[in-house]
Amino acid sequence: MVTTTSLPPELAAQALCIEGEAKASGLDFFEVVFEMLAARDVNAVAAYGGFPVRYSSWRFGMDYERLQKGYEYGLSKIYELVINNDPTYAYLVRSNSDMEQKLVMAHVFGHADFFKQNVWFGPTERNMVDVMSRHAGRVRDYVEAFGQDEVERFLDVALSLDTLLDPYMPLRGKLQGDHPPTEKLGLSERARRSFEAVISSPLDRTDAAAPKPARLFAPPTYDIVGFLAENAPIERWQRDVLRMIRDEAYYFAPQRMTKIINEGWASFWHSRILTSGILDASEIVEFADCHSGATLAAPGQLNPYKLGIELFRHAEQSGQDIFRLRRMHNDVSFIDEVVDEEFASRNQLFVYQRNARTGRTEVADRDWGAIKEKLLSELSWGGLPRIELQSADEGEHGELLLVHKHEGRDLKLDEAGEMLLMVEKVWGRSVHLLTVDDGQGRRLTAEGGEIRAVETKTAEEACA
Repeated sequence: MVTTTSLPPELAAQALCIEGEAKASGLDFFEVVFEMLAARDVNAVAAYGGFPVRYSSWRFGMDYERLQKGYEYGLSKIYELVINNDPTYAYLVRSNSDMEQKLVMAHVFGHADFFKQNVWFGPTERNMVDVMSRHAGRVRDYVEAFGQDEVERFLDVALSLDTLLDPYMPLRGKLQGDHPPTEKLGLSERARRSFEAVISSPLDRTDAAAPKPARLFAPPTYDIVGFLAENAPIERWQRDVLRMIRDEAYYFAPQRMTKIINEGWASFWHSRILTSGILDASEIVEFADCHSGATLAAPGQLNPYKLGIELFRHAEQSGQDIFRLRRMHNDVSFIDEVVDEEFASRNQLFVYQRNARTGRTEVADRDWGAIKEKLLSELSWGGLPRIELQSADEGEHGELLLVHKHEGRDLKLDEAGEMLLMVEKVWGRSVHLLTVDDGQGRRLTAEGGEIRAVETKTAEEACA
């Protein structure tokens, strides 16, 4: 089912036609609600992560300025914005041409199918619009109770920690049944939990006098933000904010892990649906130009749209079940299963480097196996550094010890230092990080709001 009340009648009719073709092709999705906005408004919604009801932050304002400047100077353009929710919300840009609107709607149905069917999105909150609205309401309550400056400072700290997660944990927990849904609990258990939630109101100023429960998310763990949310010596409202940020981060995590396969699936289907009779003859050239622009990839650059659609085309030509691939994989496992020597050669999946003498970009390595392994390494953990909390009592002083699992990828030490300072602000004690940089083991320490770094051999073994 598709809701098109905000669309012009002709475009609404096209949406219904495209929906019918998508379903006839085997796509299965939640209800899709299309909204049409001006480009400026779409940029604003995108800056809020797709949720206009979200709480305010200077970070979102900075993202909006970047998106709007890119649009104004012709450097970038958002054609559509689609939200993983039930119903699925999709925002169309009013200034798009009729052909572009058709392309975008077909693309949206591909995303909507992926959100519903892919296992990595299975554990995500399907009513995230309402969740974001509730989060915003609680943040406003805290601003009223404790002051805007104090709340914004802590919110900024919390948002800076939203990548210190275990992106595999939600699916692992769902498959193992670690977190049964609330609706399966007995009435007495649900009542008890509701009562406990009320009597431990997060608006209480501090929980210093409360008895200490058994430590949750005990080391070793990759869910560092979860550990901090449950164990850091912070006020209750701060704990609630950190839990909110963690919930939101886990909602967004699958999108980071499936960028290539998700965009590839949506591009595969917008191409197939539109060329099955949806487009007028007069729109074919414009479609070809728009589609080729979106899937253009220069040598040495990775375009997720291009790589994703070519992987699905190759899989289909090889006789693989593309619906199974869509359901089971994230980017890493998808590439691992589909990429072979034929694909690498046909799509020029080589290592490129710039020739200093000629100034041209040239092929440096054609070993497709090695190139595949390098690509998998870069995409692992959603493309983010894999950092583990190994100890919460380093040196028996209650200090945190983090370890960067190197896997051939150096950290940006300045950014790592900033992250450590944010963790220190929440934990209230020194925080250490072991990593390897340029082949040399290093120990970074955040203490008293400052960063110091020393070389150490122990880091090389710990980070291996």
